[in-house]
Amino acid sequence: METNEDQRDPRPAEIPGLTHTDGKPIVELLDEAFAPVPEQEPARRQTIGEIYTHKKTTDEAAQLRSLSRQFGVPLMPELPTDHMSVEFTRKVPIQYLKKQMLVPVETPEAFLVAVNDPANFQAVDDLLRLLGRSDAEIVLASEGTILSAIGYAYDLGRDSAQEFIRIMNGDSADSIISEIEETADLLDDTSDAPIIKLVNLVLAQAIKDRASDIHIEPYAASLKIRYRIDGMLYNLLNLPRRIQSPLVSRIKIMARLNIAEKRLPQDGRIEVKIGDKNVDIRVSVIPTAFGERVVLRLLDKSQAILTLADLGLDDAKIRQFDRLIKSPYGIVLVTGPTGSGKTTSLYAALSKINSPEINIITIEDPIEYQIEGIGQIQVNPKIDLTFATGLRSIVRQDPDVILVGEIRDRETAEIAIQSSLTGHLVFSTLHTNDAASAITRLIDMGIEPFLVASSVIAIVAQRLVRVLCPRCKEAYTPDAESLVDAGIPSRAVDGKPIYRRKGCNACMNTGYRGRTGIFEIMIMDEGVKRLILKTSDANQINDEAVRNGMATLVQDGARKVLEGITTIEEVLRVTRVLNRSANVVLEDEAI
Repeated sequence: METNEDQRDPRPAEIPGLTHTDGKPIVELLDEAFAPVPEQEPARRQTIGEIYTHKKTTDEAAQLRSLSRQFGVPLMPELPTDHMSVEFTRKVPIQYLKKQMLVPVETPEAFLVAVNDPANFQAVDDLLRLLGRSDAEIVLASEGTILSAIGYAYDLGRDSAQEFIRIMNGDSADSIISEIEETADLLDDTSDAPIIKLVNLVLAQAIKDRASDIHIEPYAASLKIRYRIDGMLYNLLNLPRRIQSPLVSRIKIMARLNIAEKRLPQDGRIEVKIGDKNVDIRVSVIPTAFGERVVLRLLDKSQAILTLADLGLDDAKIRQFDRLIKSPYGIVLVTGPTGSGKTTSLYAALSKINSPEINIITIEDPIEYQIEGIGQIQVNPKIDLTFATGLRSIVRQDPDVILVGEIRDRETAEIAIQSSLTGHLVFSTLHTNDAASAITRLIDMGIEPFLVASSVIAIVAQRLVRVLCPRCKEAYTPDAESLVDAGIPSRAVDGKPIYRRKGCNACMNTGYRGRTGIFEIMIMDEGVKRLILKTSDANQINDEAVRNGMATLVQDGARKVLEGITTIEEVLRVTRVLNRSANVVLEDEAI
């Protein structure tokens, strides 16, 4: 009997012996994939790859090898994206490619269509029609490889923020600014609206450049947009003042703030998806002499919580820190200025000890990352939910471990100490320059010295230093004065290269890429406790801890300079106020 061409069975003909790696005939899986979808179940049809995964027949790599053999489609672990054309991004919606899990890859040598499901013939045909092509070489690739190629292509294919910024800073800016001013409706959500395009591209570029904050600052004659990258601010755009009102209003709309209120500070929140990243944006708007100033704090929610090794701790400090966070009770304090990575360190500690056997509760302001298995409470002063009131309630929740975001006052400190003395392990932070200063800060708050000595088991002080770009850092010979300032004996550099920054495209010509921590861990041994009971000053406590083996912030920084991780200038930048530390590092064993 003849079969109509339009009604042909889309499955390949059965080949004897054609089976999956677990012995199941491929045709049985094809029957499932092409079975009619019941009317009461309008969900889309499963792909063969999804059926494999659902049935747990094997891992993805084995699935792809099996499908490659069975369909005669070559498997490509990596796609040639370096020289691929991105013209297709103007014709094909990104959602279509992600849903069908395929991507066209056109290079000077070939035109490929990478698929994750070789039986999805219809999607390939539709794609070729959209592109106006008649044929292509079909290849098989993993979901991750295809999604990576899609993201790469659309990042290059759309008008990039850098190109937009170049235009805004150039002679063509006036026409774009005029378009923004002519935008009548700030609620216009079409992506072609110039003000929306500007905001979206500034956000996208910030994520791409690893910025932690975006500053929008009005001045007498201009509007500056700056990014904070690796702790330092960099100019992005200088715009005319007249663009300020529509720009700030657009951000307020996204954060659900009152666009009519321009006299009072406002705080809000925006959740956006940029590529494969889910980004939580904290918005702060304050009135200034020249109009409203906006700061956006970017938190990449898809980022994994760092481990102790990721923080920058050396092996000895990891072992020391690991013992501390597994203590049955007591207080562990992490100190440092704002933006020194204290919260990140505490999250790493909690992640390390998090298990079904213990109850961990935190009270934070704000909750920066959500951790599965941990009860996290957001401070809300408007309803009198402060660190002190929250902590008082937490102790009635049968916790094993408590994290208090910050000890800001005597009441919070007293409750934290009482909790530690009744069998709880308490983590918290203080804003002090070094570990020894945290002790005097608690006493200044009104805490009795004997309570500090009996409850606090360790204090960790930390700073963040920028990491040298591995592509462009260059060796040099530092002068003797710089070595002394950084606490590095000249004999310690004999035969060892010291590196400085240079700058390249990979690091945006800054010479640095990423940050790491430098640490000092003060253990509350008997010598330190005696000095606390005598209400000794921070210098005496610090010197006692050093004599007992504590490596200071300066020493840890010097060690990272000798390892080629950072520069002398970076260590000096974050430790310059710690003059007393420089007097105790000129020993070989300290480096």
